[in-house]
Amino acid sequence: MELKSKVPSGPLQEKWDRHRFEMKLVNPANKRKFSVLVVGSGLAGGSAAATLGELGYNVKCFCFQDSPRRAHSIAAQGGINAAKNYQNDGDSIWRLFYDTVKGGDFRAREANVYRLAQISVNIIDQCVAQGVPFAREYGGLLANRSFGGAQVSRTFYARGQTGQQLLLGCYQALERQVAAGTVRMHTRTEMLDLIVVDGVARGIVTRDMVTGAIETHLADAVILATGGYGNVFYLSTNAKGCNVTATWRAHRRGAAFGNPCYTQIHPTCIPVSGDHQSKLTLMSESLRNDGRVWVPKKQGDNRPPHAIPEDERDYYLERKYPSFGNLCPRDIASRAAKEVCDEGRGVGPNGLGVYLDFGSAIQRVGEAKIAERYGNLFQMYERITDENPYKVPMRIYPAVHYTMGGLWVDYNLMSTIPGLHVLGEANFSDHGANRLGASALMQGLADGYFVIPYTIGDYLAQAALPKLDESHPEVRATVAAVTERTAQLLAVKGKRTVDSFHRELGKLMWDNCGMARTAAGLRHNLQRIPELRAEFWQNVNVPGSGAELNQSLEKAGRVADFLEFAELMCLDALHREESCGGHFRTEHQTPDGEAQRDDANFTYVAAWEYQGPGKAPVLHKEPLAFENVKLSTRSYK
Repeated sequence: MELKSKVPSGPLQEKWDRHRFEMKLVNPANKRKFSVLVVGSGLAGGSAAATLGELGYNVKCFCFQDSPRRAHSIAAQGGINAAKNYQNDGDSIWRLFYDTVKGGDFRAREANVYRLAQISVNIIDQCVAQGVPFAREYGGLLANRSFGGAQVSRTFYARGQTGQQLLLGCYQALERQVAAGTVRMHTRTEMLDLIVVDGVARGIVTRDMVTGAIETHLADAVILATGGYGNVFYLSTNAKGCNVTATWRAHRRGAAFGNPCYTQIHPTCIPVSGDHQSKLTLMSESLRNDGRVWVPKKQGDNRPPHAIPEDERDYYLERKYPSFGNLCPRDIASRAAKEVCDEGRGVGPNGLGVYLDFGSAIQRVGEAKIAERYGNLFQMYERITDENPYKVPMRIYPAVHYTMGGLWVDYNLMSTIPGLHVLGEANFSDHGANRLGASALMQGLADGYFVIPYTIGDYLAQAALPKLDESHPEVRATVAAVTERTAQLLAVKGKRTVDSFHRELGKLMWDNCGMARTAAGLRHNLQRIPELRAEFWQNVNVPGSGAELNQSLEKAGRVADFLEFAELMCLDALHREESCGGHFRTEHQTPDGEAQRDDANFTYVAAWEYQGPGKAPVLHKEPLAFENVKLSTRSYK
């Protein structure tokens, strides 16, 4: 396997424009001759399917939900970044580029990040034209607010439901193409394998989640936009259906997996309340604009928050990071919260929480203004906790949220399998070791609306693809492998539930590959996970059959993939002997507890190649060159 990033030559500011001109084109009449499969219908997949359909390609779009509107992009709350500089506060494309590279702890590809910053300004115009109801100032101009990792206001928002509103705009564009006949939607359909013929991605094998029917879909190119793998931890802010299956099955077919250990812990989540929970709830990072984070100065201070005077409160983010305060990046804010809780100063029933206090903001601008900015988030918090955040501070604690790792892609968003393109959170490309808030929506829409329409045309214009049907030996072999795996899961007839295995795996991952990692903990996982996986295949209980609606079977397949993927994730975390962004190895930290990078030895993307069951994967390295941003120790003080 050879990693060719295909980054264009020339000055950084000119790379994307020059590349667009140099790429091959498919003329409008010929676009009708090509077919594309898009797996996933969130912001990345939905925007890609809609745009490619409008260009004239024959598109099939797949999702396991009952409607594209149910994609997990709907859960993004706080906003979307764009370098418009409407506030005239010093923002620019270059500053967004710099903040993103720095926020990712200098572990992202410069050219990709700069392109993302360039495209950001077009995304807002596109979404406004679609009717997305962004918040506006009194005079009618689009409003902005600030977000973690930036000292300017560049985040566009629709109260606390930005993801939902952007997805509705994308969904309308997609449905327009469905009505026009250029896109065919396949809902309640799960991808179970990738069809690779002569080394080229040519289709997918799916299961109809209602009837259980195994089907093949063949095309000239495949796009995966299936989100991240945060549910490997069991408890996360992701929807329960989010999984690694599509990208992991593609990895097993030859797609390199990039930086799997890079996972993001979000600092602003409702704390765990007990073992009964199956997921966690995110409170938007936008709340840190007006909310102040604090804990008592004394250990074990269990007084209610209003009884603790100001001089006995530790506003620890403001104290430690005065330049950025409560808006320091997510990885730093999360570790700081863990640190004070480990000291015995956490709040709440189990001591795993910190306060997010809006008292000062309400006193300054009034309750009505705070309700206007965050009303739906406050309602959600009160429904879950039965506490009124207008009267008492919210209690928050870090939780697994986003995954920066994903399938390795080149500048054209194509994986190491020709014809397989990967968009949004499913790829590794733009965020490095930590994602800044409000950048996920930006990347998903940039990839779908503005990058893939160019780059997939360049691929199709040059690909000599023979005709293919379901009788081809590789197609039949892939279908047979899916059928056999399904039969194996149903045949075990063990005594443990799928959830019990998932919970045990999640605890191993959170304890030893979560917010902080040690070599000893990772080695423990690398010994225990194969044992747990072996027990799964000997003792899991999957009731029902494959020829019907069977959610237990769906879940079992996904957990089986997590049990394989988790081992690679721990291996990647063990090999990276440094701390950077969301990857914090406790052996590698500065005297004051900050992440300590090793630029001499680890300034690269780790791309892993699958070698087969029971065989160690092979590590490939894509060196990262920083020609425009100087490698420096990240500081938000």
